[in-house]
Amino acid sequence: MEFTLPPTGFKRLFYDIETSPNIGFFWGSGYRISIPPENIIKERAIICICWKWEGQEKVHSATWDNGCDKLVLEAFMNDALKADELVAHNGDNFDEKWVRTQCLKFGIPCPPKLNSLDTLKKVRRHFRFNSNKLDYLGKLFFNTGKSPIGWDDWVQICMHNDLDALEKMVIYCKKDVVLLEDVFHKIQPYIDSNTHAGAQEGFGRYSCPSCGNDAPKHHSIRYTKAGMPRHRMICSDTKCGKYFTISHKVWQDKLEADYLEANAKK
Repeated sequence: MEFTLPPTGFKRLFYDIETSPNIGFFWGSGYRISIPPENIIKERAIICICWKWEGQEKVHSATWDNGCDKLVLEAFMNDALKADELVAHNGDNFDEKWVRTQCLKFGIPCPPKLNSLDTLKKVRRHFRFNSNKLDYLGKLFFNTGKSPIGWDDWVQICMHNDLDALEKMVIYCKKDVVLLEDVFHKIQPYIDSNTHAGAQEGFGRYSCPSCGNDAPKHHSIRYTKAGMPRHRMICSDTKCGKYFTISHKVWQDKLEADYLEANAKK
């Protein structure tokens, strides 16, 4: 199976963030050493955010201004709020919470929950890889992983505002976003959807949630614990071929619509 783009009009945004550590005073290092928040002398922040629209070549980026990430958040949220779905790897637990936290600090509007899909959650739920890291998945599927970047690059950026190191991090982050989209498209036919792109763009609820094809094939029926029938469908677009389920009510509505359409042609 190949990936298929969603219906025209459905906007999916892929993104990744890179963050700085807190900087503070401490008198020792080691396992289980507690450093209280009052020891922080410089709060962590978002160094850069990179993002791209599905199917487009350009990868957008925004970088902090010597430790201040306000403009980064404003630039990213301007596009994020236009997206129908945002995709990130470990995005629900990491990227999205970071973005919302920093937006709160600066009073930048951000909804309490973005319409998101976390590829890390999907691979954990549906597969059993040796590793669920994006770098591993990229090497497994495409023989290419993340760009190399070292601890010293973070030090140069955070401590010395090194613009060369910052540019290197942007390149690293942009490659992650491109790799993220590739990995998503690879696993998309085998995972459940978080957003019904077909229904959102005006097709019936029986349409394919990935590509919007409104002529799916009926595959089988299964029953819930409560005895309610659920109809397993398969997208008739051979490039997509996604399996998905619809309720009995939606299936009956489709049969009725097909019947009315057939009689209207007589």
